[in-house]
Amino acid sequence: IQRADKGADAKRARHNSSLLDAHILKSGDKTEDLPDSYVIFITENDIMKAGKPVYPVERYITIDENRVPFGDGSHILYVNGKYRGDDELGKLMHDFLCTDPDDMNYEELAKKARYFKKSDEGGVTMCQMLEDMRNEAAERAAREATRVATLKATRRAELKAAKTARETAARMISGGKMSLEEVAYYIPSLSMDKLKKIAAKIVQ
Repeated sequence: IQRADKGADAKRARHNSSLLDAHILKSGDKTEDLPDSYVIFITENDIMKAGKPVYPVERYITIDENRVPFGDGSHILYVNGKYRGDDELGKLMHDFLCTDPDDMNYEELAKKARYFKKSDEGGVTMCQMLEDMRNEAAERAAREATRVATLKATRRAELKAAKTARETAARMISGGKMSLEEVAYYIPSLSMDKLKKIAAKIVQ
């Protein structure tokens, strides 16, 4: 179920389809035993903008002017969440965005919605789920902050080491007792081109 249009792009559908295949097919299984897979995107808006309730996506082989089904068993369906036709799908899309369980068409969804919205036990369960989601989000944010901080610290250390290497090389070249090849031997992080530029600056 995708609310933001940008989260239901074609590459996301392809990615999800590949994840399904990777999890279904176990080591040693034959690829011909791979079952059909269906990636179903229920989008809040009509992202295809053609007013259709469902947009099937299939693969085809193009032979001259003809298109023949590829038949790899991979299927993608985009379901228009804005659709409100007087059929099963239209009623289902109504229920997906309905906030009042008593106004839903399907009792299966209404029953679960009442549990979470109107019962004490469901309220506690929902609060726990939200708390778990907040904690998970906080953990992800903390991991990302640590990763960024580590990258920045590493970058600062690299810049400092590079500066130290240049300064050391400049002193060695200024001493006039070592060739550039010898300096390069002791400071392998600096290429010969960089050493030549340092030497040229010293001469200037």
